[in-house]
Amino acid sequence: MYTKKQPINDIKENDRIEDIFVVKIRKGVSTYQREGKTGYFFTLILSDNTGKSIDYKYWGGENEADVKRIYSSIEDDSVVFIQGYSRMNRFWNRLEIHTNEPDTIRVLAPGEYDIMEFVKKPKRDIEEMYNELTGFIGSINNNNIRQLLSTIFSDPDTAKKFKTHPGAIEYHHNWIGGLLQHTLEVVKYCDLSASMFSDLDRDIMIAGAILHDIGKLQEITVTSRIKGTIDGQLKGHIVMGYAYLSNIMDKLGTEKDIRDKLLHIMLSHHGKNDFGSPKEPMFPEAVIVYYADELSSKAAEMIEFKNVSKEETDDDFMFHKRYSKNILLR
Repeated sequence: MYTKKQPINDIKENDRIEDIFVVKIRKGVSTYQREGKTGYFFTLILSDNTGKSIDYKYWGGENEADVKRIYSSIEDDSVVFIQGYSRMNRFWNRLEIHTNEPDTIRVLAPGEYDIMEFVKKPKRDIEEMYNELTGFIGSINNNNIRQLLSTIFSDPDTAKKFKTHPGAIEYHHNWIGGLLQHTLEVVKYCDLSASMFSDLDRDIMIAGAILHDIGKLQEITVTSRIKGTIDGQLKGHIVMGYAYLSNIMDKLGTEKDIRDKLLHIMLSHHGKNDFGSPKEPMFPEAVIVYYADELSSKAAEMIEFKNVSKEETDDDFMFHKRYSKNILLR
């Protein structure tokens, strides 16, 4: 059993590397010239559970067949054991891992590594969170809505996936149990709003919060890393969630008013067309689900960025590329 020794974000120049990584992208075999001879090399992009990536180069010899044989043994999502050294690419000003023969790279078989070495662990106890979620389902007064949610979450496969699924590939809640944690946060923000505004339909709002990201069960998957499915890349979780929920409600004969409002919440929960929502929120409960979703995702992203960045620098600020601004760390 191989265990991870050093996370990518701890690698320094000229470190000796004998460690395991996940293959994120393969870039093919190419040639290089050295001392008048032609050699063969390939490049991979490697990752681990820090969410960081690093380029890797295997510098083979003059035997093209040998290098291609090693390259062909590697697939996307393979877990590999690597021997080599970290080197600074001066042109790009970033670290890479280089392997020169006789050092090598080897694909590990299932059982030779722990998948939890490569996907972030839960932030909270999963069963505790799931019990909270089912408690909210039980608190819904409308029989049609409660039946809909009970039907969905009484399916063992759906319940099992919903408990452990990540909330995203990156940016926010990208860990085991992340979808459940994010959903519960959105539900709690909506429940708080219902306690402050008596005119809101709490049942519709809580149900919309619980179901808003159900399409992510189909959009993303976990292998040795979190990644998008082919259907997920082509359609997205909003479209997939809409189709799934519409089909369930067809079978149950859900009342039209409930159906229309829950499907609208599904379609509008990203808030704006530019953010991927086919429709923008058109009634108060949909507006609140949108902002609750935003608050949960943005808070989680900022907290994770702050915690990771504090380990990488002693500075008071770190530049956030996606937000194009400095974030206070202390």
